[in-house]
Amino acid sequence: MKTLVIAIAAVSALAACSENEGQSETSSAPSTVSDTMAGSYQITPESLTAHIKTLSSDAFGGRAPGTKGEDLTVAYITKAFKDAGLSPANGDSYTQDVPLVSIETMGAPEILISADDNTVKFAYRQDMVVWTRREQKETSLKDSELVFVGYGINAPERGWNDYDGVDVKGKTVVMLINDPGYATQDPALFNGNAMTYYGRWDYKFDEAARQGAAGAIMIHDTLPAAYPWATVDSSWTGPQFDMVRTNKGHDLSKIEAWITTSAADRLFDAAGLDRAALSKAAQTPGFKAVAMGIKASSAFKSTVHHVTSRNVAGMVKGTGAPDEVFIYMAHWDHIGTDPSQEGDGIYNGALDNATGTAGLIELARKYADGPPPRRSVLFLAVTAEEQGLLGSAYYAANPLVPLAQTVGGLNMDGLNYYGPTSDVTVTGLGNSDLDKYLGAAAEAQGRVLMADSQPEKGYFFRSDHFELSKLGVPTIYPNAGSIHREFGREYVDTKRADYLANRYHKPADEYGEDWDLTGAVEDLNLYFEAGHMLVTNKDWPNWSQDSAFRALRDKQRAK
Repeated sequence: MKTLVIAIAAVSALAACSENEGQSETSSAPSTVSDTMAGSYQITPESLTAHIKTLSSDAFGGRAPGTKGEDLTVAYITKAFKDAGLSPANGDSYTQDVPLVSIETMGAPEILISADDNTVKFAYRQDMVVWTRREQKETSLKDSELVFVGYGINAPERGWNDYDGVDVKGKTVVMLINDPGYATQDPALFNGNAMTYYGRWDYKFDEAARQGAAGAIMIHDTLPAAYPWATVDSSWTGPQFDMVRTNKGHDLSKIEAWITTSAADRLFDAAGLDRAALSKAAQTPGFKAVAMGIKASSAFKSTVHHVTSRNVAGMVKGTGAPDEVFIYMAHWDHIGTDPSQEGDGIYNGALDNATGTAGLIELARKYADGPPPRRSVLFLAVTAEEQGLLGSAYYAANPLVPLAQTVGGLNMDGLNYYGPTSDVTVTGLGNSDLDKYLGAAAEAQGRVLMADSQPEKGYFFRSDHFELSKLGVPTIYPNAGSIHREFGREYVDTKRADYLANRYHKPADEYGEDWDLTGAVEDLNLYFEAGHMLVTNKDWPNWSQDSAFRALRDKQRAK
């Protein structure tokens, strides 16, 4: 791949770094840096391929937390950081322990719906998946009254409360996925087509628990959920990891479940209710929850055990302000192995996220090869992203560098495998000042930043940067572009659609010899440039004025 075109000469870049010593909190116009400042190490498709093939090999077993695959993965990343010359970021250790609890639903439990003298049975994995986040070996829900609560949202700042006027304590709530803005495409309702955090399944289950619900059932629908039922089936069966809670999860609902749309139709038919009409009504402000007049029961056993998983963290220490840090992050984990699947049942996770982990290692090599920057650079490979961003959440709550001293972060979750693009997709474009640093680096490559074309899928809330974001740290989540330099947009759209339908969260997510990683190399050089601007000056990027995270960051930096 052609070396990145540099916008300024080395002497100019060095002078700019010196001038930046007097800069204030306000971010200035960024400038790209020269190859002489970056060192001689060049990221190549071959170096990325070697990491990806190893991390996604069958020997790593799908890289699930708490397995041999974790041991192999952590050892591989640790060795790579050591070999690159990074310092351990956690005292004298390259790892940070992350206490987790694993809870797995055993057997094939049913959910039984009692309606008058009729009982409707929902089969495990065919009609629904069910689990508990409580640390208990036996779970039972008996004749719990069902209540349809629309989208299951309580958002006082938006004047919206699906729980208004209804007491769901001890009952089971039934909810729609996503939020009313997506359903109506009304830009004045929530964020219109763009999903808000209120549309996420994790928010909805947590809110049901806060309302005292004994059970919570989510209706799956492929478009508003952003993934097919096969993804639900693979992601919510087998060991389910969670943070270790002081109350062992007993403030959460007894059971949580997804049901298919066809099962939902049977559920509403049993209640004598029109699902389509009620779903439409739920899109309207002032919607009132509906008691369904039917009851749910389920019982199952779970295996419960505690696991100490690990984040892996290495650092290039700064020379001028070593206590200030910019973070590059990627999750190393995937789903593991499911013997019930056809074939070997190994969820290799080549794209998701052996590619991002490989990119993290290569960026570490590139930084370590050059002159030490003014600020420190932390390379953070986090665990249990697939289980709900648990590794990044633990880091955000227990940072190795205080969040107030964390300049910003860049997250990598799935690199470009289909070749160079003329654009760079940024999930959450416009959220923070980090855009202009990435934009300057993109301009030097002859590329432009583009907003996520599918904001309804809620990608901003679905990867590890979100855990730092919601605690105030500006983070950016760039992705592969959508317009191939030679073959155009349709080519990329076809590749992405095929991956989502046939490989995402499936054993088929394996490295392909037809992959073209030249685009990933270009992107990684871009990410290097953007971060390098920040670690060689005194800028403190912030969230945009209308961001929900702005006030928290201002307070954080004012201390």
